[in-house]
Amino acid sequence: MPKYYDEKEEDGRACAGVREDFRACLMQHDCVVKEGKMPSECLKEGHCKALQTSFFECKRSMIDTRSRFRGRKGY
Repeated sequence: MPKYYDEKEEDGRACAGVREDFRACLMQHDCVVKEGKMPSECLKEGHCKALQTSFFECKRSMIDTRSRFRGRKGY
């Protein structure tokens, strides 16, 4: 579930909202918290896959020349 940070000052970097949600999902997942694994190990197991895909699509849309007209994907 995406979170919107009203009180937080805007990051200014591209895909900042997706990046923050992706990081929060990984750091709060049981794989990291209870099992003590590294976040990269949890990614290999497939946790937070939807946010990982959204972050990838947002970063890829920065390179895509068509996105100049359509705008960046993500939030």
